[in-house]
Amino acid sequence: MNSSERKINIAAVIPFYNECNFIRDVISETLNYTDIVIAVDDGSTDNSAEQIKDFEKVILISNEKNFGKGYSLRKGFEKAIKLNAQFIVTLDADGQHKPEIIPELLDKISGCDIVIGNRMNDVKSMPLQRIFSNRITSFLLSKKLGVQIKDSQCGFRVYRRIVLESVKTSFNGFEAESEILVYAARKNFKIKFVDIPTVYENQNSKMKAWQAIKGFIKVLML
Repeated sequence: MNSSERKINIAAVIPFYNECNFIRDVISETLNYTDIVIAVDDGSTDNSAEQIKDFEKVILISNEKNFGKGYSLRKGFEKAIKLNAQFIVTLDADGQHKPEIIPELLDKISGCDIVIGNRMNDVKSMPLQRIFSNRITSFLLSKKLGVQIKDSQCGFRVYRRIVLESVKTSFNGFEAESEILVYAARKNFKIKFVDIPTVYENQNSKMKAWQAIKGFIKVLML
């Protein structure tokens, strides 16, 4: 990204569900690298939203119930587009994605349209079932699209605005992130990857391996 592009709005979209132990730190650190954070509360019941109400540069969107990550991302993207953000960063609220890596992802966006974190070169701390499901889904998605997808399940990404204006998703679960890649590849948007560390500070991940595979099968049918 050149110096002129750095002046363009960068928004982060962070969906969360019951992340009161992590959400404040994640958003505080993310604001060091983005102009604004759009935090989407997906029906939390642990008062997570109360942890971030004092941030000036945070827009809080509250879902009336737990609809799923894909639904929450869609709401966040809609808001980011309305705000005229040119680059939209997505990351998880549970501490698995380190905000200090955001500049590296933004640097990589030059010459492409989507940058995705790749954890598969550092899987020592990744649960075995997650390694298994990720390698299967990434392999099958690569075959389907004719594009190498190194880590289909990583939600640490940067999108150019034009991608999210052109690609509309319908799935509400974790599979929506793979759905984006299917439609983006069909529209010839260029996808790159950046190696990132695998961090599992919160072992109670909300993504269940077999549930993720089941949702992914729906994506393969698109």
